[in-house]
This record gives sequence, structure tokens and C-alpha cells, in this order.
Amino acid sequence: MSKKANYSYIGIALTVLVFGIIFIPRIVDRVTSNDITREESRSVSVSNEDRTMRTSDLAFLEINGEAKKVPSFSFTNQDGRTITDKDYLGKVYVIEFFFTTCPTICPRMSSNLVEIQNTFPDNRNFGVASFTINPTHDTPEVLKAYAEKYGITNPNWNLMTGDEEAIYKLANQGFNLYTAVEAEAEGGFEHSGNFALIDKNGFIRSRMVNGNLVIYYNGMISEEEQVDDEGQEQQITMLKEDINKLLNE
Repeated sequence: MSKKANYSYIGIALTVLVFGIIFIPRIVDRVTSNDITREESRSVSVSNEDRTMRTSDLAFLEINGEAKKVPSFSFTNQDGRTITDKDYLGKVYVIEFFFTTCPTICPRMSSNLVEIQNTFPDNRNFGVASFTINPTHDTPEVLKAYAEKYGITNPNWNLMTGDEEAIYKLANQGFNLYTAVEAEAEGGFEHSGNFALIDKNGFIRSRMVNGNLVIYYNGMISEEEQVDDEGQEQQITMLKEDINKLLNE
């Protein structure tokens, strides 16, 4: 082998060494600080190829061939801070619609969510978004008292109030979770008792059961109860399992 060839190999080796010393630590720093993840989480859409690379088996809710994403929202939480959908990017979270004076299903739903909260006590990437459907009564101060009453401690659990029309549009059109003012209903309102599960990129996710997509999770039956009076089985255990799957994606 000629001296010229030796010098060429030595030059290539030095180039590789310099690249490793200068650039690899920077790439590691980006991954460690989640810069790459944050950039990806801001993406408006996710390609089919990207989806197949995910680690969990949870399905996307698709409408007209496109994955359903959380609509934009902006409301005030129990601490008087403005919270938007962007505050949840990078987090796995559960969505519910409720009101603090609800005499029927809301206490059950809140207790089940607290149970879920306590399952992931130290995970900063898990949260809950609770939207009141009675914003006239449920001021930030009222929501704060409600949070203290139920033991809501997760810093990513926001109980939100704001424009009534925007809240009802978010529920009925954004998530297809029924809400309505109903004078004859107990408490004066009707609303869904289901929870929606959202992934780190803002997409609605759920599991397939017997070939069917379970779009939402029943939030009214506790793990302790197991079944309700109509024989429906609790889905809180299922929801916990699926939250864990998304946290590990």
C-alpha cells in the first residue's frame, strides 16, 4: 500500500474522530433536553409512516381518512391562568366535561380521575383537562375549591372555565362528547360521562376491542365497583393501561 493511500486513510480517520467529538455530544444534548421531541410535537399532522413507528398498539380516531386532533382552545384555569391546547403538547392527558354542582355523575368521574392521577404521581408528562359546562357559576375560585375538595394535586390538571359557547362547541363538535343545558335534568345540565384520551402530539387515541375502536372510556364506574347496575364493566383499568402505553411512546 502506498504512502499516499496511508495518508488518505489517516485523514478519513481524523475526520470521523473530529465529527464524533464535536457533533455527537450536541445531538445527545438535543435528545436529552427533548428539543427534537418538542419540534416533532408541534407538527400539525402525522404521516402514516410516522404512526407505524410508534411503540404502542393504540389506534388513532380517523375521520375522512385523517387522524382526529384536539381542536384549539383557550380558557382560564382554577389559578386564573390562561391555558391552551399548546400547554398540553408533549403530554398524555385525559379530557372530561363536568360542572361543580353536578349531583349525579360528576362526583364519580372526579373521584375516578383522582384515582388515575394517583397512579402516575411523579410523571410530569401526564395531565387532565376538565372543562366546566356551567362557566357562569364555576369561576376560577369555585374551581379551586373543587380541586381542593377532591384532592387534585397534579400540576398538569387544569379545571377550566370561559366562554360558554366556546366550551359547548369544543364538547359537541370538537370531541362529540354531548353537553347541553337541560332545565329538567338534575342540576340543570346534561353531559357525557366519558373520558377522551389524548397523546403527546394532540391526537385522540384508543384501543381496539374485538375489532371495534373504543373511542371513549366510561368515566362513571370505578375499579372498586367493577360493574354498574346495567351490567356495564368499568374501564378505568383499561384507561390506566392505555395512558401508560402512550407515556412510553
